[in-house]
Amino acid sequence: MNGKMAEEVRIGRRFSFVIPKSIRKRLGVKEGQTVIVTAEGERIIVEPLPEDPYEILVETLGDFSYSEEKYEKKAEEWLTKVARPRHRSSIRA
Repeated sequence: MNGKMAEEVRIGRRFSFVIPKSIRKRLGVKEGQTVIVTAEGERIIVEPLPEDPYEILVETLGDFSYSEEKYEKKAEEWLTKVARPRHRSSIRA
């Protein structure tokens, strides 16, 4: 999906316009989808937002779901290795 695509549209009542079908199809824009409208110099930029931003995060960062068992075990390990030795040495001082 490289290159630019441009079509002329008319601004209607309430300053609305219809995104041409060829552009909607190319970008996969769906009715009811949220977009960000930005003013850049003398240009108006309309960018579709992903329908499920969490899906994009998972694709980008990998699985980051919360598991109580997993994090509870990590917390216990941290307490055993780091916090308890510090606490003991501060009691002796």
